Amino acid sequence: MGMEEKWAGWGSALASAMFLWAMFRQYFSSILGDRLGVHAMKLVSFFYPYIEITFFEYTGQRLKRSEAYAAVESYLSASSCSKHARRLKADSDREGSGSGSGSGSGSGSALILAMDDHEEVIDSFSGAKLYWSSQIAPSNSNAISFYPSPPDRRFYRLSFHRRHRDLVAKSYLRHVLDEGKAIGLKNRVRRLYTNNTSYDSYDFRKLGWSHVNFEHPATFETIAMDPEKKRDIVDDLIAFSRGKEFYSRVGKPWKRGYLLYGPPGTGKSTMIAAMANLLDYDVYDLELTAVKNNSSLRKLLLEISGKAIIVLEDIDCSLDLSGKRKKEKEKSEEEEKKIGSEENTESKVTLSGLLNFIDGLWSACGGERLVVFTTNFVEKLDPALIRRGRMDRHIELSYCDFEGFKVLARNYLGINEHTLFEKIQRLLEERNITPADVAENLMPKKVTEVAGSVEVCLTNLIQALMESKLNSAKGEEEMLEATVAKVVEEKESAAPST
Repeated sequence: MGMEEKWAGWGSALASAMFLWAMFRQYFSSILGDRLGVHAMKLVSFFYPYIEITFFEYTGQRLKRSEAYAAVESYLSASSCSKHARRLKADSDREGSGSGSGSGSGSGSALILAMDDHEEVIDSFSGAKLYWSSQIAPSNSNAISFYPSPPDRRFYRLSFHRRHRDLVAKSYLRHVLDEGKAIGLKNRVRRLYTNNTSYDSYDFRKLGWSHVNFEHPATFETIAMDPEKKRDIVDDLIAFSRGKEFYSRVGKPWKRGYLLYGPPGTGKSTMIAAMANLLDYDVYDLELTAVKNNSSLRKLLLEISGKAIIVLEDIDCSLDLSGKRKKEKEKSEEEEKKIGSEENTESKVTLSGLLNFIDGLWSACGGERLVVFTTNFVEKLDPALIRRGRMDRHIELSYCDFEGFKVLARNYLGINEHTLFEKIQRLLEERNITPADVAENLMPKKVTEVAGSVEVCLTNLIQALMESKLNSAKGEEEMLEATVAKVVEEKESAAPST
């Protein structure tokens, strides 16, 4: 009998066996079929000596991406075994630190190559051969879960001979996880995240966050503020980043809240960028109006990694968090039935949900996070939202003083002193002006100003300060006249008529 005839016979027998098994499962109890399946697997194990370990991206009802899966992904992307893979996926490394199986040319960027889906590679460890494969499997559509799994579930599968079981369990897996975490930290690129408007907390297919690389150049050296205050903030941030053992000892989640408040243009967003650059943290810009409800807010929190700054800018404008917890007016049954679709699309995040997000039980799911609120009107916020323990540091970013001006003059003009500094110092003591306005006046406005830009820019700033002072005096005079007129009017209306 030829080889082709043998293969044809095996194929026919296999097809007949599959047909009989399908008919058996259709007409007999599923419990009996499952038991037979278990015994069949035991029978196969006598002839198939390999053991398999699966690393799912999401396991069971866990809401968070598996750290083991991420470590395996990083390990395989940098391991020498991936060099033999035929199907690869590429991603750009903006900082040029790519350590994958290949990299692009150029000094400023590189390509990180990783194993693509449905690909298999071979690794070796202490003389043992280990087989890794990347797979996508359909989820069980019949499973009942409050958080249903997506149709596609990604996983890595490790296969090895059963004689290497102790080696894999005691040494190799620890090696893979440790190496993977170290590689992931080394190749980490700082990112700026924002929450997706179409996010559904019950559907894993829709990612909660989208990101771009974080490239803001701000540092504490370039921020215009009092040097002592700046040094105090830097010391507090560094102490926090090194305080893992301290927070564990005192029984608090490893997080810290900052409230940045002050007039527009005083550098609140720049301060956040400087924090991220100092600590090498990712920034998560949370838009509360795009979050459907408290459940979605919690899910977004769980997707935030460590070493992160969670930012809620203009918190007083995001939701109705004014703090005057007004009693809701009683609605009749007819009014409740008439709630339109537009109202249903609005965010239903409550003050209670936000408070739990900041320092409730769910806030302990993860560590090394800063929560930063910014506002122009701190008096509008609920005291419960900004109390110590939630917002641990209250930092007022106010108008530009002379020390802040000198920082801006050094940044924009490259000078530390000038004959006009004395006049500028005197004007700054008399008039409020934001660092943003000072910076705008220190920038050359015309090509002809570049040659003598220092003198021209300082003169422009002095003129802006003087005009601001005159406008303020005029406004105060008009306000005084209006007040006097109002008092006179009230006295005349109160006088008895004759």
